[in-house]
Parts: sequence; C-alpha cells; structure tokens
Amino acid sequence: MTVQPSDSDESSVRLAERTWTEIERELEDGTRTAVVAVGSVEQHGPHLPVVMDALTGDELAERIADELGDALAAPTIRPGCSGHHMEFPGTITIPPETLMDLIRGYCRSLDEHGFEHVVLVPTHGGNFAPVNTVAPELGRELDANVVALADLPELMELQNEGLRDAGVEYEQPVVHAGAVETAIVLAVAEELVRTDELEAGHEGEISTARLLSEGFASITENGVLGDPREGTAEAGEAILERIANAYVERIERERAAV
Repeated sequence: MTVQPSDSDESSVRLAERTWTEIERELEDGTRTAVVAVGSVEQHGPHLPVVMDALTGDELAERIADELGDALAAPTIRPGCSGHHMEFPGTITIPPETLMDLIRGYCRSLDEHGFEHVVLVPTHGGNFAPVNTVAPELGRELDANVVALADLPELMELQNEGLRDAGVEYEQPVVHAGAVETAIVLAVAEELVRTDELEAGHEGEISTARLLSEGFASITENGVLGDPREGTAEAGEAILERIANAYVERIERERAAV
C-alpha cells in the first residue's frame, strides 16, 4: 500500500475547510472516520519552527484520511504537554488534564455528529500518556470507536525505518529536532527550515524519563537530539509514508473488528 499526500484543493480531506452542510452530506454519503492529530507548540532547536509537531500532525492526519477514503482530518490539537521544553522561549505548554479535556471535547463533538470512528494520532512524546489515559474512558462512554495510535517506541522505530528506506544510514534512539524531524519539515515546508542554523545536539541513548523529569536543557544546550544535517526531503517523504501506511493498516484492522 502506498499513501499519497492529499491535495489542498476541493478534494482536500480537511474537515476545517468544509462547511457544515458539506460535512453533513459527507456523513450521509458514508464518511465515518475522523482523524485527530495531537501536536504541540515547542522548541525544536535553532533550525525548526516551534509548530513542528503540529505540522507533522496536519500532514499525517491528511494522508491517513485520504488513504482511508471515507475519513476527514480534523484540526490538529495544539498545544500539548511540553513542560520539559519550557527553558526554551516560544514553547507553550498545557497540563495533561487540560489536554485530556480537549480530547474529550473533540471526541464527544465528533461522536455527536455521527462519526463512527475517531482516531487519535499524537505526534509529540509528551502527549502519549494523556492520550493513552483518556482513550479507553472515551471508548466506554461514546458510541464512536476511539482508536489511539499512541505507542511511542513504535513511532520512533517507524521514523528510523523511514530514514533507512531513503538510504540514510543514521539511527536516532530518541527523536527530537534531529535527522527525522528535520527531514519531515524539509518534505512538507522546506521554507521553514533555517538551513544556516543546522547543528548537531546530544548524540546517543538517553532516558526519556530523564528528559521528561529534568527537562531538555539538562541534556542539550541547543534543544536538539541527534544530527539534523542527516535529514533530507526524500527521507522526510519516506518517513511520512512509512508511518501513514502502518497507521492506515492498524485503523482498518480496528474498524473491521468493531
């Protein structure tokens, strides 16, 4: 299965660009799934914009919805739980309880309008625990089937597989502002990458528990993990395709099981 990026014309799958009457017709015509990315607004080194995780969420949600064929991409939730980045200006964080309330509001609204499946796609590590906490609760409460694609080790493995797909022999044990995320922004919004500011950050294994408890500034001065100079637009496309394909397969299995 090969996922192609969605177009930004009238065939767009973005729910936010529809009128309410168009969404009503789509639901009547068989659209049954809403894809909700859960991103962040936080530092991504001196070379990437703070909206990086939300950009990734926008792109993945659209690709997934486009490939499913009977889905719409809801507006990405932003910001997220980014307290461990607050030493870096521009980061905006909200408490886990606030994020979970936002997710509840999204899912309850989409359920009330008749979506049968709501897919949650976190693209920032600090959001995975809140998503995994609230999704089962919503699954019990709502008529809609709530699918949480919130396995952080799986996501990072898919990202590294995407690098290898593009012939980049570089591995990131923990992904943040290095080769993977630089590659993604080069693929979807190249003009937002400050190519004159590319510089390596902390290399090698690092405890995600330490990152979350002590903060990024305790590990990396520039906010980067890994080497962003290894990222390419071709690798970014391969990473997005790898993740979207894997997630579409998972969603189709989950929908078939209901």
